[in-house]
Amino acid sequence: MSKQYLTTHTVDQAHLTDIFSIAATPTALISASGSSSLHIHSTTDSAFPLVQTLSNVHKLGCHHVAVSRDGKIAASAGFGGELKVWKQSEPGSNWEPFGEIDTKSSASGKGAGEVWAIALSENGQFLASTTYDGRINVWDLFGDRTTKLREYETASAGSGSFGLCVDLSRDGKFTASGHQNGAVYVFNNDTGRIQYSLPGLVKPVRTIAFSPASTRLAAAGDAATIAVYDTKHGEHVGNLTGHAAWITSLDWSNTGEYLLSGAFDGKVKVWSIDRGACVATHSETDQALWAARWLPKTVKNEMFCTAGANRSLTFYREATGA
Repeated sequence: MSKQYLTTHTVDQAHLTDIFSIAATPTALISASGSSSLHIHSTTDSAFPLVQTLSNVHKLGCHHVAVSRDGKIAASAGFGGELKVWKQSEPGSNWEPFGEIDTKSSASGKGAGEVWAIALSENGQFLASTTYDGRINVWDLFGDRTTKLREYETASAGSGSFGLCVDLSRDGKFTASGHQNGAVYVFNNDTGRIQYSLPGLVKPVRTIAFSPASTRLAAAGDAATIAVYDTKHGEHVGNLTGHAAWITSLDWSNTGEYLLSGAFDGKVKVWSIDRGACVATHSETDQALWAARWLPKTVKNEMFCTAGANRSLTFYREATGA
């Protein structure tokens, strides 16, 4: 049985350039682009108005933004190699600087290559990032930021494949990364060691996401296939096929019943995990979608947002049939 989603609102020209990343808080959507500013749009108002602009944050633009599930901590990674942290003291209040991480003082000394993809833990205490040479770094944002809490290696020192994506499981047990050579790795945060090297997708893996219960891991990229793994045993349990272009974004619904995917051809799909099938496909644009995210469910209808090369934010809501 298919599901139907309606376009409820589009914020045209939300940024001056491609929107590369979006992150949803309980009350807002944070968006990042090739321009220097971060934008925050309210999701409690049906017009999704712009409520705050963080100006001149990343001089060369921002490629990834992440937010903690409780909505109190955010992080943004720029093309210049900088990694900035933000905090919100009260829900709905303005975002404020919460320092940054000095990536240039790392062993490699290459700031621009030290941080690509980023992910935050549930409460924002831990931040994971990937590097150009395959390492995954983890920092304690509430502790000593001058020292990495973990540095996971995926190959001999300095020879790993570019880490294109990363995620932290909600239960805090695992860190997962996807790489340019198609490899997928899962690390045990308790032991500090690699837990699984999963059968990859051969082609670059551009997006990776743990399910809410941390029992499944989804990975996708240039192979145009979503691979689903069991995190308990590290087994490949299935593929979701139907996209005809690179898959650039994955996001699980809050219940874990559905998976949202965005692709390079402008199409966004909703997948039923139980059925292993696509239940909805939408395309507002034929330009690349760089990001697709569910909004926290505060009303009866499910909602999600897409963004990409058309520089717009498009919001969808589930049709009730009423």
